[in-house]
Amino acid sequence: MQKRKTTGLVWFRNDLRVSDQHALSQAVMAHDRVVGIYHIPTSWLKTTPWGFKKMEGFRAKFLLETLQQLRSDLDAINISLWITTGNWKETLLELQQKHQVTDLYGQKEWTQEEVDDEMEIPTDITTHWHYDQFLFHPDDIPMTVENIPEVFTVFRKKCEKHSIVRAPIETPPAMPPENKLSNTPETPSLLSLGYSKNKEDSRTAIPFSGGEKAAWERMNEYFWETEQLSYYKKTRNGLLGKKYSSKLSLWLAFGSISPRSIYASVKKYEQKIIKNDSTYWLVFELIWRDYFKYISLKHQNRVFHLGGILQKSYEWEDNKHRIQKWIDGNTPEPFVNANMRELRCTGFMSNRGRQNVASFFAKEWKLDWRIGAAYFEAMLIDYDVHSNYGNWMYNAGVGNDPRDRKFNVAWQAERYDPNKKYQNTWLQTTLF
Repeated sequence: MQKRKTTGLVWFRNDLRVSDQHALSQAVMAHDRVVGIYHIPTSWLKTTPWGFKKMEGFRAKFLLETLQQLRSDLDAINISLWITTGNWKETLLELQQKHQVTDLYGQKEWTQEEVDDEMEIPTDITTHWHYDQFLFHPDDIPMTVENIPEVFTVFRKKCEKHSIVRAPIETPPAMPPENKLSNTPETPSLLSLGYSKNKEDSRTAIPFSGGEKAAWERMNEYFWETEQLSYYKKTRNGLLGKKYSSKLSLWLAFGSISPRSIYASVKKYEQKIIKNDSTYWLVFELIWRDYFKYISLKHQNRVFHLGGILQKSYEWEDNKHRIQKWIDGNTPEPFVNANMRELRCTGFMSNRGRQNVASFFAKEWKLDWRIGAAYFEAMLIDYDVHSNYGNWMYNAGVGNDPRDRKFNVAWQAERYDPNKKYQNTWLQTTLF
């Protein structure tokens, strides 16, 4: 294939990596110069009506670390990364006019804010989209998107029986160094984006950094150095420390590692170490992640509506006093409080904690579940729009839970924290 003497623009969004990156690989194959771009929307930096930013400091810090790693990895193959926080449309026009951008390559997204950004692309730039965020590619599942089952188990069993997971692709070869674009904007700092420096908390379960290198280091540690993967199913409901689960959701959320790469590593582990219910369960969780993406792809913006995908009508409240008590970890439930304080101090909370605090918010206090989902969006480092809103709908009774269950928080605390070690760890935190 002969390369065109034009510039291909790779728009990085939630696919911040160079390995198993189809948009990047296609651009490198087609053009003699490639430029990467990442846009930080100004809306992420503004305070919402609920008193918190759309992206708070922990996620912002992890994002900047991820972008710095991506810049370094792209530099190694002679590709520049342009990071913009300004006017998205004007930046695209500038690159198009100054550097002969003819084509744009990126990961296909479908939620509203991402679609709005796509509408800013000049019409004379040819776009090439890839579904790089899935374990099971949309072309490989045994159903159309319109016929995605409303029950996870049905989806899982059909995909396990009839679908394949595509093999990851390699990092593309280096571009000609003389064609690399120079004088690109520096990676912004937390301060320049309006954030103060995060205070490190020694109790955190996620003492990790952002970026593709850190993602592979964590997987190497969890799989090969400690062989914790062999016990994943038994320990995944833990609450303290970095060992109780893989924590790969941190890097999956930013696309610093692909689900296909994780799957391939699990299969290798099964061949060399052990194949058991724990290795299967990690893949099981990747399928859950896929499922919420397919549900939002099917239902589009209904995942953000109060009635959810079921269009159910409940009596919801927006009691600001109670919302603040939940945020501060000052409710009648110590287990909820401990989890909310961990989130406030570290930007993370276990899956078990998330289910409980969401159920309490929506089912006990009957607060508008979208407010809780928005707070998670602001605070969680591993925020993923599809999993976040999918899980919140599920816990609020307007999503994919056929039994509309409600968590008994006191019972959950007794089962998963019988000695109150977790609660005692975080309830020592003073109120903010």
